Amino acid sequence: MSTLNKYMQQTQRFLREAKQEYLNTDDLVDYVNRARRETAQRTQCVRRLTPISASIVSWSVTNQGAGYSNAPTLTITPPDFPSGMLPNPGGAQATALPIVQAGKITAINSQFGGYGYFAPLMTITDSTGTGATATAVLSKINQLNPNQEKYSFSDIDVSMFPGVDSVYSIRSVSVIYSNYRYSLPMYSFSTYQAKIRNYPFQYTYVPAFCTQFGQGSDGSFFMYPIPSQIYQVEFDLFCIPQDLIDNQSVDVIPAPWDDVVPYFAAHLAQLELQQYNAAAYYLKLYDDMTLRKSNYARPGRATNLYGRW
Repeated sequence: MSTLNKYMQQTQRFLREAKQEYLNTDDLVDYVNRARRETAQRTQCVRRLTPISASIVSWSVTNQGAGYSNAPTLTITPPDFPSGMLPNPGGAQATALPIVQAGKITAINSQFGGYGYFAPLMTITDSTGTGATATAVLSKINQLNPNQEKYSFSDIDVSMFPGVDSVYSIRSVSVIYSNYRYSLPMYSFSTYQAKIRNYPFQYTYVPAFCTQFGQGSDGSFFMYPIPSQIYQVEFDLFCIPQDLIDNQSVDVIPAPWDDVVPYFAAHLAQLELQQYNAAAYYLKLYDDMTLRKSNYARPGRATNLYGRW
C-alpha cells in the first residue's frame, strides 16, 4: 500500500514532469485515483468479508426503574457469536457502568464494547431498586430483514473497512442460520425470475437462493425464500477504493498491485497531452505489469494432494 505522494512522484518520473510544467497537479491526483479504481476492478485485489458479529457501541435505557442504590450490578451476557476474527477471535466480554440519579438509572456508559456479539442482553440487579431495562446498540453488521427480498449494493455497509468506498460485485453470499453458515447458490436473474421466485409474498423462510440484478455500484441482489426474520448475512465483496486526497488518506491497493498504478496514471496523463503513442506505450506497460503481478500473487495449487476433494 502506498501514499498519494508516492503515486504522484512515480507518475511524474514517468512523465518527466518533476517541475509540473505541463500538467495540473489536480489532474494528476485525479489520474492516480482513476488508476487505483481501474486496478482494484481489474485485479479484484480489494476484497472484503463483512463481519457477522459486532461490538457494543452504547446502551439505550428503555426503563429507568426506581429505588436504585448508587451501585447497581450490571451483568452483560457473554459473547454469543464469536467471529473467529482478530483481535479477539473467541470474542471478548463487554462491560458497562450505570449512572443513577434520584434512584433511577438515567444512562448506561459502555466501558468496553467487547467483541463477538449479535443479541446481547443486560441484567440489572440491586438490593433496593427494580424495573430498569436497557438494550444494546451494536456496531454495524449486515443483516437480512423480514419480508425484504431485494437489497442494493449501496445498502451493504462497508464503513468498517477504512479506505473502501463502495461495492461493485458480490462474489458470494452466506446466511447464518441456527449456528450454521450456508452459502447460497447464485443463479442468473432470468432463471431466478422464471423458476425460483414463484410465490411473490406468501412464502417466507430462510433464504436458499440468490441472484444479482444490475451491475456495478448500482447493482442489487435478490434472495428467496423471502426472509422470515432477521438473519445474519456474510458478503464476500469486491470493492472500489476511496479517492486519496492527501498523504493521510488510507490506501487499500495492496502490494504488489500498488506498483502498477502509476503506469495507468501516466497513460491518462499522456492522453491529456495528446501524446497518443506514449499513452499506448504506458497502457501496454500497465497491462503487462498487472498480469505479471497477478501471476506472482496467484500461484497454482492442488486442492488436495491426497486425491480426494
